[in-house]
Amino acid sequence: MEENVSGKDADIHELKASVEAIDFLSSIESADLQRCVFSDALVTVSEGGRELGEFNVTVERVSRGEQSCFLVHAHSHGAIDNTPCGTAITAYLSTSLETLEQDHHEYVNLQEHMLDRRCHMVQQDGQMVVKKVTTVGEEVKKQTVCYPLATLRGLVTEGSNLLLLRLLSLKKNVPEHMTFISFDQDTSLSSSTYRGLGLKQQAVGDEVLEVFGIERSVDSMEDIPATWHCYFLPDGHLASRVQVGSPVTMRLLQLPPRSNKEVSDDKPVFEKRPLVWEEDMQMHSKFLDRKEELKAEHASYLRQHPELRVIMADFLQFLLLRKPSNVFLFAKEYFLPFSSCHPPRGTFNSSSP
Repeated sequence: MEENVSGKDADIHELKASVEAIDFLSSIESADLQRCVFSDALVTVSEGGRELGEFNVTVERVSRGEQSCFLVHAHSHGAIDNTPCGTAITAYLSTSLETLEQDHHEYVNLQEHMLDRRCHMVQQDGQMVVKKVTTVGEEVKKQTVCYPLATLRGLVTEGSNLLLLRLLSLKKNVPEHMTFISFDQDTSLSSSTYRGLGLKQQAVGDEVLEVFGIERSVDSMEDIPATWHCYFLPDGHLASRVQVGSPVTMRLLQLPPRSNKEVSDDKPVFEKRPLVWEEDMQMHSKFLDRKEELKAEHASYLRQHPELRVIMADFLQFLLLRKPSNVFLFAKEYFLPFSSCHPPRGTFNSSSP
């Protein structure tokens, strides 16, 4: 089932970012963003301290076409109550935290069925085109929504949120009345607010350090707001992250290596990351294009050779009638007469049930 919507929400014009939020985005400088270029690696732990998975965030400065921008990549994988689940986010952001393109994938592997949600958004012809694919078991629902970019001033997506939190933590201050436009869990337009939680002590490895907290709350069209509490080290590294009401917490178990700011190396150092092609936006896009291309080629071939369906139907019918113990040998003998290299033999003498 596929649905195309334009200007979906009737109250889209009522959603506006606060003046404080717009002013903060306008005040971001290149040097501030450069301080956010690093990686975080946390471990997901239960209330009892058992390790359940991992959470990683990487921010890089890249070029997208001829535009300089930031690439944010985050992924978490693990099992909660023995149920495998995970999230992957890949986003290209402008220097003003504007989302140029983002791919967001979530999955929960239940025993009865698989829940899989993918959302891809990209700026195109003055609009933000949002495509959602939700799979629940065998049911697949597709939806495309287009929003005029002029109505999305002050939009903070899941990808830009990760960079925004780093910026706020480095300033160690969250201005009051920080309200942005966001998407809720169902990708409906909503609002998100940020406020400071102050300082507290947190153990990281063998040390007890002072961390600065930020609360993010995202309103929902049909559910209660989703709220996260994140605490950061003085250098902006994420120390802990928890969704309020969740039984798991993401924690930093070991301090990241300290970089020597006084001795700089002209050569850039790129951290090696395992290649997960499903989470790479470009590779996943190429995979989908190639998949659709192959499906079209296969469908065309079947239309040009209708006898193939007849042959396969006859084979399956004969197979089910005979029910041989050795299916491979049965198939070999069934299709042997079609070969010009072998003379006809007795009919299925050695593949009887």
